[in-house]
Amino acid sequence: MSSTVPDTAPGRHVPSTRPRPPSAAPASPGVLRRAAPALLAYVAVRAVGLLVLAGWAHRQGHGVWPVLATQWDADWYLGIAGHGYARELGTAFDANNLAFFPLYPVLVRAVAALTPGSPAGAGLGIAVVASLVAAWGVFAVGDRLHGQRVGVLLTVLWAALPVGLVQWMGYTESLFTAFAAWSLYAVLSGRWLWAGALAALAGLTRPTGVAVAAAVTVTALLSLRRRFDARVLAAAVLAPLGWLAYVGWVGLRLGRWDGYFAVQRLWHNEFDGGLATLRRMREYLMYDSTPELFLLMVTATLIASVLLFALSAWDRQPLPLLLFTGLLLVIVLGSGGVYFPRARFLLPAFPLLLPAALHLARASLRFRVLALAAAVLGSAYFGAYMALVWPSAP
Repeated sequence: MSSTVPDTAPGRHVPSTRPRPPSAAPASPGVLRRAAPALLAYVAVRAVGLLVLAGWAHRQGHGVWPVLATQWDADWYLGIAGHGYARELGTAFDANNLAFFPLYPVLVRAVAALTPGSPAGAGLGIAVVASLVAAWGVFAVGDRLHGQRVGVLLTVLWAALPVGLVQWMGYTESLFTAFAAWSLYAVLSGRWLWAGALAALAGLTRPTGVAVAAAVTVTALLSLRRRFDARVLAAAVLAPLGWLAYVGWVGLRLGRWDGYFAVQRLWHNEFDGGLATLRRMREYLMYDSTPELFLLMVTATLIASVLLFALSAWDRQPLPLLLFTGLLLVIVLGSGGVYFPRARFLLPAFPLLLPAALHLARASLRFRVLALAAAVLGSAYFGAYMALVWPSAP
């Protein structure tokens, strides 16, 4: 079987710009040089955000380190890395750490044991390194589909999301995006075993890893309808194993088949089809006379994500990208849980930014510069506001 996905694959988008030949290995020096502009731009965008955060924190007499490395979800992961998981379900709301998937805290514990720094430093270091790997994967997808310029623009837009600061915090979003981006790239380039293995790792990183698994498995099964290949079948089976393994382990640990879902109910994360999301949107946009700026940003991000998905479908993005972003939107918008972190939950959905990247690639240089500058400065402001003014988790 060829190492590439056939152009006749369901949902296969044939880009106007000829993609890089699939025979080029993703880790080769030449490919890294091709990605260098995107990676340098990514670091520059995040450095601007970090400088704004540091200046704002200095004016408030607030340290930057706790904000980035030890607060909110980072504290939960550090607790798991240091003391392990709960052994009982309990009855307290928002208190059971079995809701957090294991790969990131396992890495934190391993890196902290091998380096002289603290676990918090290890966690932040993992997140920053993973963000670079993720940025490279985001570029690789955009470059493969539409060429280098779109790949660079896609990477910059992903870096400049309003909640982009989370990429350099002790959270799992960067690690998850790295696995998701490279798994999707592997599907697009026909590297099926890599696609399945990376999807399995994504499933051990975040609950939404099921979206990556579905994208790989469904695409693989559709490919098998045309021609059987053992590697494709292996990818279809392998992709969901990480997510299933953790959910099954939680059930065994708690002695009940629905143990993981019982934990999620204690965190108010029950699927209600989007009723709670619509209720919150209506409240903030129509009835609250003084809504929090951060909540307005979250609401705008959710609405924009739906519109961008519609544009992505209109552009006939490749099927695995549409499956991934579509299921991620269903999970995030359909949850009845807390509202304010949902912009962060959508941070890995980078393919939604492809329509904007394509539009910028065709726009004039002046418009492109102004649009990107506005995005970068807006991301820097919202990141600092999210970390230093907003009183809850990002």
